[in-house]
Amino acid sequence: QVQLVESGGGLVQAGGSLRLSCAASGSIFGIFAMGWYRQAPGKQREWLAFITRNGRTTYIDSVKGRFTISRDDAKNTVYLQMNSLKLEDTAVYYCNAYPAPLGSSWGQGTQVTVSS
Repeated sequence: QVQLVESGGGLVQAGGSLRLSCAASGSIFGIFAMGWYRQAPGKQREWLAFITRNGRTTYIDSVKGRFTISRDDAKNTVYLQMNSLKLEDTAVYYCNAYPAPLGSSWGQGTQVTVSS
């Protein structure tokens, strides 16, 4: 059974930084690229970034240059360093394989709230 546990969210002022962590069960971490996603209130979940098994990274334009995804294979953990946070970054953040398999289970996510 896949387990995903996200942590590191919180309340931060605009312009601030947060580092999110996601501990993933080995059944997906060693097989798939890993991605970070987010879901803002009233919006669909969107992917933000992914990192392949060999470390190649890709970001959506809205976070490019501000967010950095990384992975620690020894710990089965993927990270998201978020800098220069904006109000529109407020959302619940999730990790999962990338692309997330249809019908896959998700963790509880971690709430990020950016205040002015």
